[in-house]
Amino acid sequence: MSGIFPFIDQSVETVEAAEQNLVMFKEYAWDFEKNDFVMHNGRPVVLEGNDALMVWAYKALKTERYRYLAYSWNFGVEFDRLMGSSFSSSQLQQTEAERYLREALLVNPYIKDVAGVQVSFTKDVLNMSFKLLTVYGEVNMNV
Repeated sequence: MSGIFPFIDQSVETVEAAEQNLVMFKEYAWDFEKNDFVMHNGRPVVLEGNDALMVWAYKALKTERYRYLAYSWNFGVEFDRLMGSSFSSSQLQQTEAERYLREALLVNPYIKDVAGVQVSFTKDVLNMSFKLLTVYGEVNMNV
């Protein structure tokens, strides 16, 4: 018994072993400007690794959690809770937005962490930039 909770054995070796057992992450390519799939010769293009994770993250952050039956309750974000919120300061709204961002993205086992989060509100628009730390490396995102 090495810890105060002997029934929980979440060691570094266990996490690294789990990462090694992950298959290559794949996702259909997405055209962010047209908001549609990327097609080639009538077939969807498949991305792998960080490019695929960027598409997954984009879709997760554009999908409101609990709203669509097609998705599990672990998929999506709760940014709608910020609309009309009674938070007295923009700092509280920014903190909540960052928390929602982390909750939405860290459910994916391929994403290790979210760093350098920058949150800004322009009228009714939420803008965020951050760095995804994945099992494949780092990638910068703006949403």
